[in-house]
Amino acid sequence: MQIEAGALLKNILYPSDLRKLKESDLEQVCKELRQFIIDVVSVNGGHFAASLGVVELTVALHYALNTPYDQVVFDVGHQAYGHKILTGRRDKFHTNRIFGGISGFPRRSESEYDAFGVGHSSTSISAALGMAVASAYKGETDRQHVAVIGDGAMTGGMAFEALNHAGIEKSNLLVILNDNCMSIDPNVGALKEYLTSITTSKSYNKFRDELIAVLAKISKNGPDAYGWAKKIEQSIKGTLLKNANLFESLNFRYFGPVDGHDVTKLVKTLNDLKYINGPKLLHVVTVKGKGYALAEKDQTKWHAPGMFDKITGEIKKTVYDKPQPPKYQDVFGHTLVELAEQNEKIMGVTPAMPTGSSMNIMMKAMPNRAFDVGIAEQHAVTFSAGLATQGLVPFCNIYSTFMQRAYDQVIHDVALQNLHVVFCLDRAGLVGADGPTHHGAYDIAYMRCVPNLTVAAPMNEEELRNLMYTAQLENKGPFVIRYPRGNGVMPDWKRPFKEIPIGKGRKLVDGEEVAILTIGHIGNEAAKAIVELNTEGIYPAHYDLRFVKPLDEELLHEVFGKFNKIITVEDGALPGGFGSAILEFMSDHNYKAEVVRLGIPDEIIEHGEQEELWRLCGYDFSSIIKVCQKLCKGQPTSAQVG
Repeated sequence: MQIEAGALLKNILYPSDLRKLKESDLEQVCKELRQFIIDVVSVNGGHFAASLGVVELTVALHYALNTPYDQVVFDVGHQAYGHKILTGRRDKFHTNRIFGGISGFPRRSESEYDAFGVGHSSTSISAALGMAVASAYKGETDRQHVAVIGDGAMTGGMAFEALNHAGIEKSNLLVILNDNCMSIDPNVGALKEYLTSITTSKSYNKFRDELIAVLAKISKNGPDAYGWAKKIEQSIKGTLLKNANLFESLNFRYFGPVDGHDVTKLVKTLNDLKYINGPKLLHVVTVKGKGYALAEKDQTKWHAPGMFDKITGEIKKTVYDKPQPPKYQDVFGHTLVELAEQNEKIMGVTPAMPTGSSMNIMMKAMPNRAFDVGIAEQHAVTFSAGLATQGLVPFCNIYSTFMQRAYDQVIHDVALQNLHVVFCLDRAGLVGADGPTHHGAYDIAYMRCVPNLTVAAPMNEEELRNLMYTAQLENKGPFVIRYPRGNGVMPDWKRPFKEIPIGKGRKLVDGEEVAILTIGHIGNEAAKAIVELNTEGIYPAHYDLRFVKPLDEELLHEVFGKFNKIITVEDGALPGGFGSAILEFMSDHNYKAEVVRLGIPDEIIEHGEQEELWRLCGYDFSSIIKVCQKLCKGQPTSAQVG
């Protein structure tokens, strides 16, 4: 559905068109841009509140700067919808996050205005600093480099590492701190309190408006005037705002806080800051969801609400005529509380994703036993390790794609010390519309090679509960449970706990000629395929391995002793993955069989619905059927063969 843009916005294809307008027109442009985002997202879905909060900032950046020569890096990218619309993608915006359409995040391959591809938080300052240093090296002294980072993303350790480095480089770098007290969930930690102390200092807020203009003018007149102005600035700031030293102690010039919804003031401020050399930080205060009352009121709910009625605010949900299976994340959240009620040693840990992971259920029920540590995956893992050294059993819940950031901690701080930490990897496998930055493609491969780890994946909700129950029992060591985004398959999922023997799989269906070996939820696609194949007189066996480490060798000896045609299916990367583990077993025990591996190929997979992506990669139920048919007929397959 094509949405019509407003009177001014419809004539803006690129920032060069925006810069032709009078400054007095910018407020109207902001109104039209905000409405366009509301109109399109309400009918197509996507991230919502974050982009509404930075409409004025986005317009001001593209108006005051000479983009794309001047480079703007948006941290994470949830807030980049306005940027996309103003940079040549307005008429494609209705395809946002849809298979074959534009990405929901900035991507260098999509537009020259997307200076850096982003999906994981806290990377913007490092990237922008690298660009700034490169420009200085090449003599591009007039080029501006801007990192737009939220106060939630600023809690990530990488952001502080970049600030520390930037302070000694003297590069032309502007960090814009978008302070709205929110990431996806409300921000936590000492930085939040520190920023609040800055925004509530009335004396300093009055002073800073005059300071920016004075410094901008003086800085044009030479190094002596610049040094004199800097001394005055530091002494006055020290008097008016005793706590305003965090960024300045890192050699950043701090300016703000500034009203992030006053587009005229933002343009003036950005124009002034262009003439101040060295690393600078502009503190901008915004409201996530600005301009849509419901999103302002409940910012977490409206982070990515899906499709909704823009008039009433009713979020559109599919109505079913029978009970539906729950989301895996909700099974995790409720099961964790149930286990914690039985085992006082259990603790919950998540890096800034309590709602997305459903850790918020335990945080509400047992606030002293569940922790949101901010956007800090490395810290989350080592913090969990510390808990484990004292005899507690932490359930550390991290999205698969974000666990990649803490891999060293998994090895060094948990596995080497054989600590009893339970890692629950949400969004494992292909996640859908969030695309390649969020696909949990690699965890099987990168976890199964680490000593001391147990790595498992449930095929359904009951199996998830039982794996969680098993993992928290005594002396289990590091335990990894991966499960996908979205719903399971069992409406009646809450069943009594049963311990699962470590490394034991199960034979679901006996068969002949060909065996299908699966790991995790994707096994349900194989089960559907087998039902269809049976109608054609083809009867594959189906084995759910449950564990990729340790493998069930007894079960595999049975498989290779009976079948010489085997299909492995996984919702994970093929190189080094589950299928590779089966090939290793086959080689180590001198078996010979035709093994076809189905999974995520060695390439970047785009965004789309999960079922579309499974089909694209060749491991949905229809693809499994085709491979089975070819194997049984002795025909060559296009899938990877061992």
